Order: sequence, then C-alpha cells, then structure tokens
Amino acid sequence: MLNAGTAAAAATDTIAEMMNAMGKKARAAAHLLAIAPGPQKDKALLEMAAAIRAATPEILEANALDIQAMRDNGQTAAYLDRGTLDEGRIDSIAVALEDISKLADPVGHVIDRWQRPNGLDISRVRTPLGVIGVIYESRPNVTADAGALCLKAGNPVILRGGSDTLHSNLAIHRALQKGLVAAGLPADAIQLVPVKDREAVGEMLRGLGGNLDVIVPRGGKSLVARVQDEARVPVFAHLEGLVHIFVDKKADLHKAVDIVFNSKLRRTGICGSLETLLVHEAVAATHLRPIIDALQAKGCEIRGDDEVAALCSNVKPVSEEDWTTEYLDAILSVKIVADLEEAIEHIGKYSSHHTDCIISEDRKAVEKFFAEVDSAIVLCNASTQFADGGEFGMGAEIGIATGRMHARGPVGVEQLTSFKYVVRGEGQTRP
Repeated sequence: MLNAGTAAAAATDTIAEMMNAMGKKARAAAHLLAIAPGPQKDKALLEMAAAIRAATPEILEANALDIQAMRDNGQTAAYLDRGTLDEGRIDSIAVALEDISKLADPVGHVIDRWQRPNGLDISRVRTPLGVIGVIYESRPNVTADAGALCLKAGNPVILRGGSDTLHSNLAIHRALQKGLVAAGLPADAIQLVPVKDREAVGEMLRGLGGNLDVIVPRGGKSLVARVQDEARVPVFAHLEGLVHIFVDKKADLHKAVDIVFNSKLRRTGICGSLETLLVHEAVAATHLRPIIDALQAKGCEIRGDDEVAALCSNVKPVSEEDWTTEYLDAILSVKIVADLEEAIEHIGKYSSHHTDCIISEDRKAVEKFFAEVDSAIVLCNASTQFADGGEFGMGAEIGIATGRMHARGPVGVEQLTSFKYVVRGEGQTRP
C-alpha cells in the first residue's frame, strides 16, 4: 500500500509524464502549423466559432458548475463576474474568433526589404515563435482568444487555465479542437491542461523537455511572480493593472465624469479597470465631487486623504498599501495633486506600467503626459477599459505585456511572431 509521500510522488511523476507528452505533441504539430496556408487557418477559426455557438448549452452547463464552486468558496462578486459566461458572452467569444479570421496572416509577411551594393537582396520575414504556453486565471474566454491568436500566428499552444473555471475551459477547448479537425489541422495544435494540480504549471515553467519556446502568464501578482522567478524559458510578462487617471486642470467636467465612471465600473474585474484617480487641485472643488457622487451612487467605495474627505462625504482613509493595490472591485483610491508633474511622479512611483490616462483639453499637457509616463498604454480623454486587443483592432489578445522586450501592450498575432532574414543572391562570394 502506498504511503502519502509515495502517492504524492507517483502523482507528480504522472503529471510530469502527461505534460511532457503534451509538449512533444505540440512540437510535432509545430511544423504542420508553420506551413499551413492562411485560408486553412481561417477556416479553422470559423469552424471554431460555429462549434462554440453549437456548444452553448454544454458550455453554460459547465460554467454553472464552476460558478457554484466559486460561490461555495466565498469568491467576491467581481471574481464571479470574471468567470461567468452567459449566451451573450459566449457569442462574443465566437465573434472574436471570426474577427481574428479576418486579420491578415502575419506568417510570411515581409517586414522590410533592401538591396546591398553587392547585389544581395535581403528581406526580414515574419515567422511563428514556436510552441507557446499560456497560463491564465479566471476568465474562460481567454481559452478561445489565446488558442485562436496562437493558431493565426502559426504557433501550437498549451493552455493552462485557472482551476476555478476548469469545466468551462474544457468545454470551450472541445469546441476549438472540433474546429481544428474540421479544417484538417492537427487537434494537438491547441491543447489544454486537464488537471488542477499546480505541478502542471511547474512542468511548463521547466520547459517541457525543451518543447516550450515562450510562456505568457495572464493573472494576478502571485502568478506572474512565480512565473518570472521559476521559468526557464522566455516570458511575456503581464503584470497587474495598477491603472491611473489624472484629471488635469483643463479637463472637461462632462468627459471626466463619464470617463472615470466607465473606467472604474464598466467591469471592475479586468486589468484595464481604474484603481487610482488623481485630480489637479485647481479643479478639485469643481470636478471631484460630481465624479465621486456618480461612483458612490453605484456603490463604489472611495478611499482618500483628508483633502479628499473635506470635499466629499463617506470617504475612507487611504493607506500607502492602497496605492499599490489592484482592487479588481468597486473600490477606488483618490488623491489631489498640485500639478501635472506631481501626477506623473505618483504614476512613476506606483504604476505597474500597464495603462494610464490623462483627461485634459491642454495639448501640451497631454503630450508631456505621453512623453513622460512609461506605460505600455497611455490614453487621453478615453476610458482605460479600451486597454484591450479587441478594441485595438487586433481581434483579441492573450494579455497586456508590461515588459520592454519583444512585445509590449496588447499581445496579438503580430506579437506572437518572430522573424528571419531571407537573403537572395546570384552567386556572390565574400572577398
């Protein structure tokens, strides 16, 4: 009879074997996918969309199991919202797949071309990255988005979704594989880790025996920190969204109210949701109260210092920890600043370099903000909830990369490619 330690080791060995087998299957699919013509990949995406719609009852049934388990575990309303699917959201998943099919095929695209004095013709051409691992939490639509984007860019993908939405992810994944098979592409081009055990993540971070080329983490601070600490393959970092809006002294009041409200409350559980509001002291008396009133009317908790509390009612004291917290809930930290320079300084100190916004009619202030705020996405006079690959015309995204290497901002099909140099000669030799 196995003791507990032996049983645990056996389970780990089983997971390691399963994960390494997935890596080998993905590598085997890589060549076929890299040379698959664009129309065949697009057919697969359209077949996936049709399969998603056809499987709506199955997906809803699976999602109900996940949501009930979340409720039993006491998850927050915002967390539940991130994991919940309904007919509208499932149709949106299908629409995203159709949108991705309409994008230009990045594989084989000539980025640049030039000739050397010796007659060599040199091109820089997009190629697939290779086998991609995507580790994500909560939102089951990422299963379809990530699978579809990797497919479009010619990359096999191994998906490891959040344990809280495993049933939903499995149901969506079955539909994706039906689409692949219907288009004559290998089902192993999109694989989903079918277990909750965290050791599966560890195996991915170790590179699956050299079969994983890059990892994209999409989740909270603890997940990303683990990936960055343990990964033995390159990582596209997706840090939390410590998103700021600065209301400048020349901000239009109507725009400020609408933009801040939408940025915070449209969906509080996404990475583009506003977490810190900075208001220029010159307009604090005129702009702050209408903004806060609109938020509080919808149940948003406001945390601010004495200056904010003096202008608005029902303000809870803000702490240093609040400036570094991604609430993903109906909570907002608020600060009154002396000027644009102080706002930029605050953002530089606390921002996760994800998305930050200025509301202003002053062109010089906007350009200064754009030049000095070092974030993947900077906006002017628009909701931070537009920080999304679909809204950028990319069809969808795997995540928002906050690093500076290779990809930054929404990671879409182009960001999931590398390139090679193609050199054509006519017999030239080097002297």
